[in-house]
Amino acid sequence: MQTRKLGNQGLTVSAMGLGCMGMSEFYGGRDDAESIATLHRALELGVTFLDTADMYGPFKNEELVGTAIKGKRDRVVLATKFGIVRDSADPNKRGINGKASYVKKSCEGSLKRLQVDHIDLYYQHRVDPDTPIEETIGAMAELVREGKVKYIGLSEAGPMTLRRAYAVHPISALETEYSLWTRDPEDQILPTCRELGIGFVAYSPLGRGFLTGRFKRPEDLPGDDFRRNNPRFQGENFQKNLRLVERIREIAAEKQCTASQLALAWVAAQGDDVVPIPGTKRRIYLEENVRALDVRLAKQDMYRINEVLPKGATAGTRYPESAMHMLGR
Repeated sequence: MQTRKLGNQGLTVSAMGLGCMGMSEFYGGRDDAESIATLHRALELGVTFLDTADMYGPFKNEELVGTAIKGKRDRVVLATKFGIVRDSADPNKRGINGKASYVKKSCEGSLKRLQVDHIDLYYQHRVDPDTPIEETIGAMAELVREGKVKYIGLSEAGPMTLRRAYAVHPISALETEYSLWTRDPEDQILPTCRELGIGFVAYSPLGRGFLTGRFKRPEDLPGDDFRRNNPRFQGENFQKNLRLVERIREIAAEKQCTASQLALAWVAAQGDDVVPIPGTKRRIYLEENVRALDVRLAKQDMYRINEVLPKGATAGTRYPESAMHMLGR
């Protein structure tokens, strides 16, 4: 598989990564055996950039990934995240902690669960409004000096935070949602990343599965699936967004690919500094996603796609209101 560079510090990853979150939580039931088989198949296909976080599970996803890559560490570019704190009494509650002491404690926990001696790319999952970013990045930089982390990144950070962070230590990557139906980064985030030489990792490049065209009604989602609480998957928003996806499916059919592959090819075509990390817990979808790298989009294709699904066309916010305030700080 082709590779892409993230940042200017030497981090090279597979041109497509694998988001592991759904293997342990949020998207219906777990099947650890199939998830591990999917991780192994990813490595066989050259998808070596694996993305997890301590809050997925919580903690269970890192343990799963650690088990899957045991004996294969030299083939993996391993990314994990810290900073979102789950309430043990109510897992649906979220806090954010970016204090230096917490950064170091979190790293030690992740290293243990992943069964590794270093993390390739360590992200702050969300920016802590109560802790100066300089303190958080300073602690992460110390982890780099100690050899526990190779490269550092941020997730869902705003332009000003990126600049302040970069002044403390080079940032290799920003991970933020980006897809045909979430194009907010194009306004300020991507230009800032490119100005500073920060790579961009696009999570949910398939619109949390909506752009696959597999869902025809909200009831198609499992009862415990968190997307049922996502405004884009509800009521009139769902129906409006479904009509947009149908038009994408028409273009995909002409290109002799699936809607998923077209959506991923579009993200990959946004620049060599952009790496999509579609999530899946099944080998069949992993293999379909990887084939998206073979889809070539000409300027005319890009124009047509933009015409049927222009920026701002998606109905509904990408998270419930209670979570939107955590973005872009």
